[in-house]
Amino acid sequence: MGRFHRHDDGTAHTHDHEGSPSHDHGDHSGYHTAAERVDVLEAIFSENDLRAAANRNAFEEHGIRALNLMSSPGSGKTSLLAATLDELVGEIAIGVIEGDIATDLDAARLEGRGAQISLLNTDNGFGGECHLDAPMVHRALAGLNLAGLDLVVIENVGNLVCPAEFDVGEHAKVMVYSLTEGEDKPLKYPVMFRAVDVVLLNKIDLAPYLDADVATYTERILQVNPTATVLPVSAKTGEGMSEWYRWLRTFAKD
Repeated sequence: MGRFHRHDDGTAHTHDHEGSPSHDHGDHSGYHTAAERVDVLEAIFSENDLRAAANRNAFEEHGIRALNLMSSPGSGKTSLLAATLDELVGEIAIGVIEGDIATDLDAARLEGRGAQISLLNTDNGFGGECHLDAPMVHRALAGLNLAGLDLVVIENVGNLVCPAEFDVGEHAKVMVYSLTEGEDKPLKYPVMFRAVDVVLLNKIDLAPYLDADVATYTERILQVNPTATVLPVSAKTGEGMSEWYRWLRTFAKD
């Protein structure tokens, strides 16, 4: 069976397995052609985009800026978000939509830091979705009092592929990319890196132990996305975080 993919221009297509032998096993009336599968996928994306527009309208009606925060698993995304909430408590009213396949572990880490938290588990009994889409985010909005917020951070499911392809109603996309993932990731996962406005290059405190060159990581990111803002940070030590807070304060007040 082919694999669906959405391009940057919004079009979608399916990749059939190259070199697969053709088999005739009789009646295939229950199967869909590649064209039919593409039509289904495009309908899914169209519905998602309509809901994303509705989410964005809801944010704007309440004067809220929304941020889609993405990363691979283990990048330090939740730790960075926790530090951000601690920094901005009492200054910016923040709501967090916490997306996870299962458990409330990350949501629990963010509790008590002055933000509203709405947990969104994607486990559907078949392993769970690898991303958040606009209808999911719409459902999670019911767990937030939008009238009392300035900023909504949508912490997406940890994945370097699918989340980048879905507009959820955000005004900007930010990703957390850690030194421990290797300097090749922008080249291997260009769709994600091309989609974002800001890359938070996390865990720079580990550079001496990983024999990693922060400048090389930055060069690889800009090779794929020349317009991205790259901010080297350490959520653990606080190094570089002031630049992130400065960016976020400006974004929240736009």
